[in-house]
Amino acid sequence: MDERIRTMHHDHDHDRGLAFDLPRLLDRRGVLGMLGGAVLLGAVGCGDDDRSAATTSPVISEGPGAPPPGTASAGGEIPDETAGPYPGDGSNGPNVLTESGVVRGDIRSSFGSATGTAQGVPLTVELTVTADGTPYKGAAVYLWHCDREGRYSLYSEGVTAENYLRGVQEAGADGKVRFTTVFPGAYAGRWPHIHFEVYATLKDATSASEGVKTTQLAFPEDVCRKVYATSGYERSITNLSGSSLETDNVFSDGHASQLAALTGNTRTGYTARLAVPV
Repeated sequence: MDERIRTMHHDHDHDRGLAFDLPRLLDRRGVLGMLGGAVLLGAVGCGDDDRSAATTSPVISEGPGAPPPGTASAGGEIPDETAGPYPGDGSNGPNVLTESGVVRGDIRSSFGSATGTAQGVPLTVELTVTADGTPYKGAAVYLWHCDREGRYSLYSEGVTAENYLRGVQEAGADGKVRFTTVFPGAYAGRWPHIHFEVYATLKDATSASEGVKTTQLAFPEDVCRKVYATSGYERSITNLSGSSLETDNVFSDGHASQLAALTGNTRTGYTARLAVPV
């Protein structure tokens, strides 16, 4: 299993930012891809990539008990997606991966010399990374997303000096990684989402080597509406109404394997679970 992943790690070209994404859009989507790219460059959000539709939808529950995580179609990998304009992995400007302190589970606050803390409804993200159906022990996941206001640390006006909502975790024997964060806001042009990159090893991640998989996690609409009805998410209500999973430039061609299963509530927070076969 490790040898297969390492071969993929060195031989495959995965999306790592705009410099990587635009050639693939031209090659694999033609004119439609160029149009999607034009929308991307005019918006705050991220571009699209080829996708394979999945068939199994996650269970969403507001009550006690943990539902099964979102799953990809039988034998399939989670789709590759763009890292977008704000990866912070060195492919488009700043590189947070090589900084001391990036390996952490709680990503709500900035680290190093930065002192900011992102506010919002508490969110735990649990990803289960597998390869050939087996938990991928030792894989590393770099996860990042926008804050409640729709801003990306390191890039967006007002938070260029911050590096919050970015972090790396190493998978245990069960293939799981967990991040403590806040529910991201919705900004114009994109459905609410989280970006993440899977690396073969923790060393690969913290040296900003090429990853095994770059993809995105989507949130179900009913939970988004509940969160965005709370204080601080006022802008997200309007932005959510102007988008949908069916029209989003990343998720519109199939999102079942990327739609997280959510449990919890706005008072105590949510847990988002997703299976990540690579």
